[in-house]
Amino acid sequence: MLNRRFLALLCCCAPSLAWAIDLQPNDIVAPPPDITAAQVAFIHTERSDFYINGNKAANNARIPGNASVSSDLTLLRLTRSYTLGQLPAVSFIQTTAGNIRPSGSIGSFGSAEGMGDLSLATAIWPYANHISRTYLGVAGYVFLPTGSYSNQRLFNLGENRYRTDLQIGFQKPIYRNLDGMIAFDTMWFGANSQFLGNNQLTQKPLYSTQLGPSYRINPIFTVAASYLYVAGGETSINGVSQNNMAQTQRYLLSAVAQTTVGKFTLQYGNDLQVTNGFAESRRLILRYAKAF
Repeated sequence: MLNRRFLALLCCCAPSLAWAIDLQPNDIVAPPPDITAAQVAFIHTERSDFYINGNKAANNARIPGNASVSSDLTLLRLTRSYTLGQLPAVSFIQTTAGNIRPSGSIGSFGSAEGMGDLSLATAIWPYANHISRTYLGVAGYVFLPTGSYSNQRLFNLGENRYRTDLQIGFQKPIYRNLDGMIAFDTMWFGANSQFLGNNQLTQKPLYSTQLGPSYRINPIFTVAASYLYVAGGETSINGVSQNNMAQTQRYLLSAVAQTTVGKFTLQYGNDLQVTNGFAESRRLILRYAKAF
């Protein structure tokens, strides 16, 4: 039988498979107006070790140490750039579909598959200088509870709640073809009143910081790295705090090829440190984007 505290933390950490908004290489660069682009991405993740207050779960504490979760998601995004007043701007609509597969001591909870929540975003650039390659952008995101959800399942593709996020990012050259970026964002969560039955799940804001360099090898190839720090997001069930504040550090490596048939991006990363919840041992992403 699973330790009660482990189960409570697991319940609250299950939705976190989709937390945080990762910026892609040169996302902070303002695009030219009147461009429509479509993007498809395939995302595979594996999460194994489970942490409580910075300590790995151990069998001798009656907390299963062999629980793991993997997921395969397909992301579809449609983007349009334009001018808002005299400022560069872009908006997109995005949806996901896929599956989440728990295994080991939590395999009996069953897999989930279907559609993820629909997201909408708009970004504007108060400052964009293409000559000096210096950009300051602000973006707002809204996540709608349209994804597959069942209050009888521990894992779901949808979260059955609204989420909003405000992000600000800055990018400028460091040396020649080497640019550096830094971004901050805050995510707010609505309540889920059908959490594992008719329980109410609430969550405090989640704060993220990401930074890293990108290097343009030539007009076709770019490589980039990013470090991400995520904190906050403590959850409560029916008003009772679960003491599971997130404090996660992770990295993501990217290789980009801008070709005549579209842009290809290959990414790999994992978690460096986790305080509460599953540690991501592998994240592999393949993206393809085409402007038309």
